[in-house]
Amino acid sequence: MEIFDQYAKNYDQWYERPFGSSAFGLEVACLKRVISPFSLSLEVGVGSGRFAQALGIPYGLDPSMELLKLARQRGIRGVLGRAEALPFKSLSFDLVLMVVSVCFFEEPLRAFKESHRVLKNDGYLVLGLVLSDSPWADFYKEKAKRGHPIYSHARFYSFGELSSILVQTGFKIEKVCTTLFEEPQDQEPVKNQEIREGFWREGGFFCVSAKKIN
Repeated sequence: MEIFDQYAKNYDQWYERPFGSSAFGLEVACLKRVISPFSLSLEVGVGSGRFAQALGIPYGLDPSMELLKLARQRGIRGVLGRAEALPFKSLSFDLVLMVVSVCFFEEPLRAFKESHRVLKNDGYLVLGLVLSDSPWADFYKEKAKRGHPIYSHARFYSFGELSSILVQTGFKIEKVCTTLFEEPQDQEPVKNQEIREGFWREGGFFCVSAKKIN
């Protein structure tokens, strides 16, 4: 987590650049397609708080204090902690959100189990992520090979692997949407604003809504 503390401002400023700004707006719109109405919600891996703020999620957890400082400036009630050991009571939230954070979890299975624990019955886990099926994962893996300080710590999962972990931890996928349908790059604004229902491997950003079932 020292990496995220060290690069917190650079990470956050990426969203101010032409590609980051346009991708962010598209990703938020995609997430809204799969999010059900909620009253009490938490983002796990809240980072600098941009997604939580845009989606009206008041609570955020992150292991990076520097990122939490930025999240708190955006009005998020930030808590220091790890996804694998959530410092919250069981049955506390209607919705748990994880955006571009699963690939950095040390133990995603345990993290999903913890989300299951803190969710109320019939609550939802919503994920926004890059999957290894996508050409965008290859793009970021290449950056990792060249020594990118953030992506070198990422591990991307396939849609099949993700589905299996969700089933193992007591969730049922209810809705999937895909966006970012263009050649991988991170310099120019996103031109293709299409959002499709379902899983489309040629996309770059995937949104998954999974209901707690047991």
